[in-house]
Amino acid sequence: MSEKKLLVFGLHAVESLLKKNSQRITRMMVLRERHDQKMQALIDAAKEHSIPVELTTRHELDQLTHQENHQGVVAFYRGVKNYSEGDLEELLDSIDKPFLLILDGVQDPHNLGACLRSADAAGVHAVIAPKDKAVGITPTVSKVASGAAENVPFIQVTNLARTMKMLQERGIWIYGAAGEAEQPIFQAKLTGALAIVLGAEGSGLRRLTRDHCDILLKIPMHGTVSSLNVSVATGIFLFEVVRQRK
Repeated sequence: MSEKKLLVFGLHAVESLLKKNSQRITRMMVLRERHDQKMQALIDAAKEHSIPVELTTRHELDQLTHQENHQGVVAFYRGVKNYSEGDLEELLDSIDKPFLLILDGVQDPHNLGACLRSADAAGVHAVIAPKDKAVGITPTVSKVASGAAENVPFIQVTNLARTMKMLQERGIWIYGAAGEAEQPIFQAKLTGALAIVLGAEGSGLRRLTRDHCDILLKIPMHGTVSSLNVSVATGIFLFEVVRQRK
């Protein structure tokens, strides 16, 4: 595993880092004109951990975050761990009953951030995604994830189908989310070692990914819409697993 430098922005994301990984924050930049209670609390927390705080302009923060909604605060972070495919097998060796999330080509950073947040809340051991045609960890992903991007191993693989086959050889059942599936998720037994697979926004699972799933499941839909946003569907699938495991 290696580490990379990045920045995280937004009140909730920076607050989460201060609480969970303050030792990795190297410095913070704060909007000079902002003097409210929430910002002062972040500054005080940074000082408690001996993190340098620099007052700056909105223009500089806008440039750093590429005009994203930074809410007046940016934290420079020493690194999210970069997990390799080899790390995945090592991680699986240390887990008794793996609970994995596979995202097949999610390209929107807001969706990935929301999926990571749900994965963290549900106790997922790792999130797996292809390297090609899929978003990785970006400052926007980290902001939306509110700290989850730093806590849940995110592993990008070269060949997703090959990785899925490796998981199956380890006794991990793979459940794919598909609107046309016959079996509703609430009728499936989701208590063992498993991976939940969700597809990209709009297009869903790719054919090869679908073919490597053991079982396809659907979320029963009763309204006029035909599908859910991938991050919403992820939350439903993951917490059905949590419900059954408890």
